[in-house]
Amino acid sequence: MLKDILSRHIEFIYPHSNSSTLVEKICESFDISPTTENKAERDYWDENDSFLITYGDTILSEDKHPLQNIHKFLGDYLEKAITGVHILPYFPFTSDDGFAVSDYRAVRADLGDWEDIKDIGENYRLMSDVVINHASTSHEWFKQFLSDEKPGRHYIKTSDPSEDHALVTRPRPSPLLIPFQTTAGEKHVWCTFGADQADLDFSNPDLLCEFISLMRFYINKGIRVFRLDAVGFLWKENGTNCLHLPQTHEIIKLIRTLVDHLEDTILLITETNVPNHENLQYFGNGNEAHVIYNFSLPPLLVHALLTGRSTYLRRWMMAMPPSQDGCTLFNFSASHDGIGLRPVEGLLPEDEIAKMIDTIMGFGGRVTMRSYEGREVPYEMNTTLFSALKGTIHGEDNFHVARFIASQTIMMSLEGIPAFYIQSLLASENDEARAGQAGHNRALNRTQWSGEDIDAAMSDENSPLFQIFYELKNRLEIRKKQKAFHPDATQFTLHLKPGMFGFWRQSLDRKQSLFVVTNITHEEKLLSLRDMNLYQQAQWKDLLSNTIVDPSDEVLTLSPYQSIWITNVSG
Repeated sequence: MLKDILSRHIEFIYPHSNSSTLVEKICESFDISPTTENKAERDYWDENDSFLITYGDTILSEDKHPLQNIHKFLGDYLEKAITGVHILPYFPFTSDDGFAVSDYRAVRADLGDWEDIKDIGENYRLMSDVVINHASTSHEWFKQFLSDEKPGRHYIKTSDPSEDHALVTRPRPSPLLIPFQTTAGEKHVWCTFGADQADLDFSNPDLLCEFISLMRFYINKGIRVFRLDAVGFLWKENGTNCLHLPQTHEIIKLIRTLVDHLEDTILLITETNVPNHENLQYFGNGNEAHVIYNFSLPPLLVHALLTGRSTYLRRWMMAMPPSQDGCTLFNFSASHDGIGLRPVEGLLPEDEIAKMIDTIMGFGGRVTMRSYEGREVPYEMNTTLFSALKGTIHGEDNFHVARFIASQTIMMSLEGIPAFYIQSLLASENDEARAGQAGHNRALNRTQWSGEDIDAAMSDENSPLFQIFYELKNRLEIRKKQKAFHPDATQFTLHLKPGMFGFWRQSLDRKQSLFVVTNITHEEKLLSLRDMNLYQQAQWKDLLSNTIVDPSDEVLTLSPYQSIWITNVSG
């Protein structure tokens, strides 16, 4: 029964509270009966699923709300290819391109309204951010904090500068504590991400109830996937690193308990841009996030394609544990932020990271730093993925488009759910003008397009956008028909000759085998079919070239950056 499970969560997080009273308040906030039973196991995803990631104002036009433009773009160009869409924060905000939220329950008037959100949610599995770690200093709660009024005065995290903060993990070089004058005197506000983003104090259970009520509000608006932004920083205790603390994990478990007791299928995805072994913790024992961002993939994939060596990508793949039941990875190669470098700590040597950074900067990218042990170290590479792959560590070449398509083909073939950042599908170059206007590196990868420009590029066979978009769309449509691409299907890494990267997928019913191999170099490579163990009793076919593969031929010639999907069964 729900109330019994919630009581155990509450007793761990808030041991000094009245658990029965708090359980009732949580259930009231979520509009659910405390006697509700957990729903039977359900099918969360399958090989049809893939996501588009976009800002609400990426596509502009004269006659429609930007959110309506996103809906139109999906319908016009991706209706049969994409099943889900993540619209990055569409709430009123004051900074950080939406992540300093000033009103969690409103849609920005310049984007549209809740009806636009609902309309998208009726046609696609809609993901929304829950910016749960912090709020804008213009939020009503912070104004109440400054005036020493309820409830906000108890919702903002403060700390005494004399306390021990030496171990606190920082993603930014800005000061951790920012002084503010309140009617109760000067207070130092905990600001993990910057002076305009005040961290919230979840040691107050009333604040947790506020967010639980907020999530029910979003569900009623058509949201079916919650992205818990920066959730790893949620709970703070002086003298610790204030990252991944036990209470944080227990709060996620509590939210998972609530959504798993609903009739509708609601997914939780945690956004934790941290080293791989820490990221995997957010699956818990199959009782925390349904999905986690596969943060180590983008830098390892970029490194492999820039160097022509899959050594580190392959080692990481081989060491990855199989996903637990009811859990999977959110595979992406680019996002609205940069290509994070923390996720490859312990996976890529420092000299390899430095080589990759130098190459990216040579292609017009930038690097954002963070504070670590009293010094600044690289935190993320800021670039569009298309610009990042315009060449190799040896410089630019003529394989830009082929190399980029290879990156997306590898990503969409891996165990998990694939996600495509809209700037990748649109083959966006680094936007120097927007970065200069915005004053921060991440804006390089946040171009705003006119709907007319997209339509024109989509009809220009010579444009990189045309060449990339339609090839990727075609591969997505092929992918949807292959049961071996179910997110839970078996995956094993192949041991291939240098210059190639590959793995084997097998459908849950074991009827379909599918071998994914990519030449990650600018030279032709010979693939030994013996390395793939294609048994003679079956007929094999490369789905991407639509050609029969005869195991007795022993070798295949792969062009630079060519990918193959060889299977014994085709949909």
